[in-house]
Amino acid sequence: MDPSIQDDAVLWEETEVIPYTHFSLSLSKTRRFARWVAWNIDGATIKLLSRTNLTFTKDPRLASDSQIGNELYSGNRLDRGHIARRADLTWGPLPEAQQANQDSFYYTNITPQMDDFNQSKQNGIWGRLENALYEDVAVQDLRASVFGGPVLHPDDRIYRGVALPSEYWKLLAYQNQGTLKARAFLLTQDLDHLRALLALDEFRVYQITMDELEQRTQLHFPQNVKQAGQLTAVREISERKPLDASTDIEW
Repeated sequence: MDPSIQDDAVLWEETEVIPYTHFSLSLSKTRRFARWVAWNIDGATIKLLSRTNLTFTKDPRLASDSQIGNELYSGNRLDRGHIARRADLTWGPLPEAQQANQDSFYYTNITPQMDDFNQSKQNGIWGRLENALYEDVAVQDLRASVFGGPVLHPDDRIYRGVALPSEYWKLLAYQNQGTLKARAFLLTQDLDHLRALLALDEFRVYQITMDELEQRTQLHFPQNVKQAGQLTAVREISERKPLDASTDIEW
């Protein structure tokens, strides 16, 4: 994290990195959402596990008032949206996969998303990014590392005393034919009508540069990841069109 935001991190055992099974994250003190979540995928050992009887809960290791809970989501159209996808985490030996399945439901891994964003009928490019990677690229050993989270803008709209993120980001890192690659994406929501029954006009997904990702998130990535994310075809967001399909992605 940039030095300007390091003091905003909730500490767990004197570190801002809070560990879970197959993912970790850093929680913002002021916003009470994760600033970033990082997770690994081992596609060769994925288990298809049910979410039956799993409930959203606050992480008992952390102060309750440092996390946004059900008080934000009850009685409206806001969904509890996983940052680290549950299906990405349920890999490895069965007990380990089951623990990851359960860990994914901590509110620290959840952000508010409009129901028609999280349950999109547009074939959900955002929700399918990891799937699209495996469909279109010969990912070495079916393993990838993913980073993601909300973009915490100071002017995000307030609802029930909570500033709702209007943008989300994701970075996929993987090896293809022995070469490290990284691809960054941004999802933007139009929340202009938030006060009018939380209606959502549209959301758009863009492929962005590593420089833009760092600028928007105030996060800094290792130099080898930044080099792996260099793309010649990706223009500034003001000069390009949103992704209409996964085939538009430059892998």
